[in-house]
Amino acid sequence: MRSYELAYIVDPDLDEAGLREIEQKIQGWIEAAGGKIEKVDRWGRRRLAYPIKKRNDGYYIFVQAALPPQAGTQIERDLRLNESILRYLITLQETA
Repeated sequence: MRSYELAYIVDPDLDEAGLREIEQKIQGWIEAAGGKIEKVDRWGRRRLAYPIKKRNDGYYIFVQAALPPQAGTQIERDLRLNESILRYLITLQETA
């Protein structure tokens, strides 16, 4: 298992229940891929540096998770298909 960080920006038009639903979906995708969530950091609603899909704001959420190496492609596919997620990035965390 490797340590990854998933950063994603969610559509600002979602209410609190919709935001929680997306977080639970992503948690389910990570667990279905054989991973384990270590930490979730919610930054809240922030102004975007440039408009994305005609939106100027978005909810920023960062997830640190332990995943098998091949799990990233499946999670990326699921993120790409979800219309409420404006942007995402999965990065491998360096271990010292």
